[in-house]
Amino acid sequence: MNRRDSDLPPASPQKRRFLILAGLLTLFLPLLRFLGFRVPKKPRVIEVTASLAPGEFFTSPDFILFDDGITPWAISRTCTHLGCKLNYREKENILECPCHQSRFSPSGGVLNGPAKKELPRFNVEKLNNSDKYLVTLSS
Repeated sequence: MNRRDSDLPPASPQKRRFLILAGLLTLFLPLLRFLGFRVPKKPRVIEVTASLAPGEFFTSPDFILFDDGITPWAISRTCTHLGCKLNYREKENILECPCHQSRFSPSGGVLNGPAKKELPRFNVEKLNNSDKYLVTLSS
């Protein structure tokens, strides 16, 4: 036996409103989350104990710390192209991405792509008369 549209009970206005609202929320909640207010992450301070002579470096999972004897600096090890971890090639004095071969200078500048953005630099403080560095990782 076939049912015809006339045999079905009429849809209630509450059910129709609920379904429309649910559909709109499904579409707009991701957009609101994307555009919405984000709480910035608190910076992390990493203490590094390393005796670095001028021209030497220290590698961590998140950054590479350089010290030229005047001013220490740290740059991110995360490639700005797709987020792969960079390797420092000491002989060539470059950072290279193993995924797509983007290359960066030790100061973080792009030497060749596909990466277009420079590497983020982090604040570094060398504690007086010690082998300790404080690296502030900001998000």
